[in-house]
Formats: sequence, structure tokens, C-alpha cells
Amino acid sequence: MALFVEFLGQQWMLASAVLVCFVLLMKYESQKGGASLSPQQMINKVNKEQAVVIDLRDKAEFKAGHIVDAINIPSSSFATRLGELEPYRDRPIVLVCKMGQHSGAAGKQLSAAGFEQVFRLSGGMMEWKSMQLPEVS
Repeated sequence: MALFVEFLGQQWMLASAVLVCFVLLMKYESQKGGASLSPQQMINKVNKEQAVVIDLRDKAEFKAGHIVDAINIPSSSFATRLGELEPYRDRPIVLVCKMGQHSGAAGKQLSAAGFEQVFRLSGGMMEWKSMQLPEVS
């Protein structure tokens, strides 16, 4: 460990460059799944641009409470049900999962399939519920 600290002290420019590259790579990878939206931004996108909300949670969680007019496509079957989103190709699509972590993978699949307006709800349904926004059961 002491040698590592000494190396960082002597090669601080190299270590900084590696750190910057790592941060940029992480940012790039997260953007491939779609830009993050806050709950307020998502509401605006739904109201102004008729965005489609796709809930990636399993059926039981979806039935317990979901965003109004959301379409349930569980992440486990998302790849096989991707064709169901074809009618919405020209509209913004907002992906929602439980905590906002799993929507990135689905967003990457949509982007690879040619969907251009793909977004993720930051914080997922946990953030939505914490802001006491309306849910439908």
C-alpha cells in the first residue's frame, strides 16, 4: 500500500488522467441507456410530448401500484416483447424500474433497436413514491 501511495505521489498526472478516463467512460455508458429524468421532468414529457411510460418491474409490483397509463413489460421479458413498442417509435419512451438501476439495460436495447427518444426515470418508483406522486393500483 505504501508503494501505491508513493507511485500516486510521483505519477499524479498519470493517475489523474486514468481517473478522468474512468469517469468519462462511466458517464458515456450511463447515457447509452437514455438520459435520466426527474419525476417532474417526466411528468412534463408525458403531458407535453405524449411520452410513453414503460414499467419494467414484475407483474406483482406493477399491480401493487404504478404510474397512470404505464405499460408493464417486465425486464426479464423485455427483449422478447420489444416489438410491442413499435407503435411508439416516434414518441418519447420513459423507462421506470424499482430504483432506477435496471432501466439502463432496457434503454440500451431500445437504442440498439433504433428508438431515438429513450429516457430513464431517475430513482425509479422509489423516488416517485417518496415524492408522494399519484399511483394507480
